[in-house]
Amino acid sequence: MSKARRSSLRGRAILGDFFHAPTVGTLAVLFDTLIILDDEGRIIDVLGPDAPERSMAEAAMGERILRLPRGTYGLPGFVDLHVHAPQYPQLGLALDKPLEVWLNAYTFPLEAQYADLDLAEKRYRVLVEDLLANGTTTALYFATQHVEASALLADLCLELGQRALVGKVAMDDPASCPDYYRDADAETAIEGTRAVIDHIRSHPDNGEGRVLPVVTPRFTPSCSEAALEGLGALAREYGCHIQTHCSESDWAHGHALSRFGKTDAEALDGFGLLTRHTVLAHANFLDNTDMDRVSSRGSGVAHCALSNIYFANSVFPLREALERQVRVGLGTDISGGPSRSMFDACLTTVRSSRMLEEGVDPALPKDRRGRPNSAVDLVTAFHLATAGGADVLDLPVGRLEKGCRFDVVLIDASARAGGIRLFETVAPEAIFEKIIHGATRANISSVFVDGYEVAGTAAIADGPTR
Repeated sequence: MSKARRSSLRGRAILGDFFHAPTVGTLAVLFDTLIILDDEGRIIDVLGPDAPERSMAEAAMGERILRLPRGTYGLPGFVDLHVHAPQYPQLGLALDKPLEVWLNAYTFPLEAQYADLDLAEKRYRVLVEDLLANGTTTALYFATQHVEASALLADLCLELGQRALVGKVAMDDPASCPDYYRDADAETAIEGTRAVIDHIRSHPDNGEGRVLPVVTPRFTPSCSEAALEGLGALAREYGCHIQTHCSESDWAHGHALSRFGKTDAEALDGFGLLTRHTVLAHANFLDNTDMDRVSSRGSGVAHCALSNIYFANSVFPLREALERQVRVGLGTDISGGPSRSMFDACLTTVRSSRMLEEGVDPALPKDRRGRPNSAVDLVTAFHLATAGGADVLDLPVGRLEKGCRFDVVLIDASARAGGIRLFETVAPEAIFEKIIHGATRANISSVFVDGYEVAGTAAIADGPTR
């Protein structure tokens, strides 16, 4: 892990300009702000220029203050609620196929390759490094059906410094899973999941719990009733997070109705898989009753706006879900979503919501073309990509407030190789908009997790001052 950490802000302070969105629709601008960390990477104070204790704090910290260069801005690290880690090699491929075809013709054969641990190590290492370099400080990972490779992914997240939740994928139903890539039976799926949970929780480098285990039934079409019931019991036994897909497409939604005589969400609930720690990927076809059920259980949704365009057959009604008190965060859905960037996830969330509100069929009159009151703004999307996702996972990240962990991305808005051009832009809100619309990997100067620098274009500990 030391190789990944070029500097540390633990027990230090950072002075600069920051943005965060602690609540839906609210952008907090923290210009000329001093953020003080304790020795464990936790924020213990946030002092603006007018704070009475500011001068005393600066004097006490002395040379332990890192002063950001002008033109560099801090954001909370992104929380990606849906990543299929083994699918990274096929990012951007075969997106013209229906979901069920894409899975069987491309995805399952690819994931089956991860029985080879040397191959898995090389591919997973690149993925984690790339996500960190793009500002994703927390990732919720679907691994594969393999116990050893799933444990390896957790090991790499610990080594490279990413906050992560890792789940061995459970898929045992021979009616839906190929013989070459599935758990032999429900017991194998459950005990394999248990083995990965135990590996992560007992890992000698995981004393701070930066990597957590996740019970991961792939989705109802891939799992027997015995596996679903057993995984629900396992999650209760260990108090684990749960992740699965829910009503992603017409095909997946129809499968649950045909097989169980009830919706996907209702079926999952019956197996004990809707809890305060559950994340449902996509959930495009939740009806109002389902939304109320998900909300009452405290479960969350990983909204994957980009991959929904390709595979979900509809646009998730995000605004309605928020109004019904459903907890929502954003996901890239690598590789169903052909982008690793949570900046892209924010932008596609806004665009797809506007398309849902305004409609897409020009043959229809304006008053019948869309779904009114569906659009969300950029600040709301950014909130969901940071604090919202953190809330779904019950993690103290995503906000720049006392008590939160210092998971932060530093954006160099002046980097010529990057995509941000401020020119004469001076209003803080305009700078924020420019950052979210224009930032590329070249603009990310440093990435911190728990106060440790884990990625970036250059180490910042000895950088120029303000």
